[in-house]
Amino acid sequence: MLNGHQLKGSDQALATVHDVAMLDLDGVVYIGGAAVPRAPESLASAREAGLRLAFITNNAARPPAKVAENIRNLEIEATAEDVVTSAQAAARVLAERLAPGAKVVNLGAAGLREPLEEARLIPVTVDEDAEAIVTGYNPELLWKDILRAAVRIKDGLFWVASNTDMTFPAAYGIAPGHGVLVDTLRRFSGVEPVVAGKPSRPLLEETIRRTGAEHALMVGDRLDTDIEGGRNAGVDTLLVLTGVTGLEELVVAAPHRRPTYIAADLGGLLVPHPAPEYDGTTARLGGWTAEIRDGELQVTGQGSTDDWWRVAATSAWRHLDTTGAAVTLGDQAAPPRSDADGETVVSGS
Repeated sequence: MLNGHQLKGSDQALATVHDVAMLDLDGVVYIGGAAVPRAPESLASAREAGLRLAFITNNAARPPAKVAENIRNLEIEATAEDVVTSAQAAARVLAERLAPGAKVVNLGAAGLREPLEEARLIPVTVDEDAEAIVTGYNPELLWKDILRAAVRIKDGLFWVASNTDMTFPAAYGIAPGHGVLVDTLRRFSGVEPVVAGKPSRPLLEETIRRTGAEHALMVGDRLDTDIEGGRNAGVDTLLVLTGVTGLEELVVAAPHRRPTYIAADLGGLLVPHPAPEYDGTTARLGGWTAEIRDGELQVTGQGSTDDWWRVAATSAWRHLDTTGAAVTLGDQAAPPRSDADGETVVSGS
């Protein structure tokens, strides 16, 4: 039997168990230009319970003050001090390696310049003498500068990348992210950069340092960045199902991408998280029963939406860990719908 990661139980609300919630933004706090339903009130209640909120982002192009302003426009309290970006984490990586006053090529946007200067480093252009180079998303970056950077990296210039996100949501659709540039530079130079953003450790470690967290919780909607990043940093994770992760992605998650807790939305910060009971063949919790029949996930019963997801994940992961095969999803593997308040549910199939 493989040694897989399973869900953890908490008999107290997560907002009272943890001191800081590190919140991913897109798909967790907002989608496009609108707040995720119930996010503003859930976050306000979590703050009232004593939980500090830190908004973290792999986006290195926007300074924290601008990110905080966008969050406040959604009627969610936020200051620049509540925001931590991959640009700040990248500057920390560089500052720990270089002496104050060292010159660093900035191949990113203005959002990278400010943290470099705060770290007592000097941003310079790609043609100037430097001890390192940092790259980030920059829609105005010129091809000639990319060519020069590629050669300098190949020749040995220390390289930090703000993130490796391959895509990002633009107004006109899903667009290429900074990860596309990273891949281009990597292929040409044969050099692997130090990556600051999720799922690498620096962004979460910088957030913990800035907030003084002793028992942080990473909250996200993506398994490959948010949840894996939390696991890499050694903190508990909460997967919310308001973004890109659905049942198909969840049931095939490898152990290093499995969350500690699952909830439909940020209301999951405000409630206990019971763990399913598993007897070797069947997962049970709160009126739901999940089992695998001929390789197919089947969930029956009635109860809360969150408990449905918990038994489904537990059963699917146990099957994956013991057989090495992912479950198939039949008609009895459709999650129930919540009512308008997101608190009660309809019965399962």
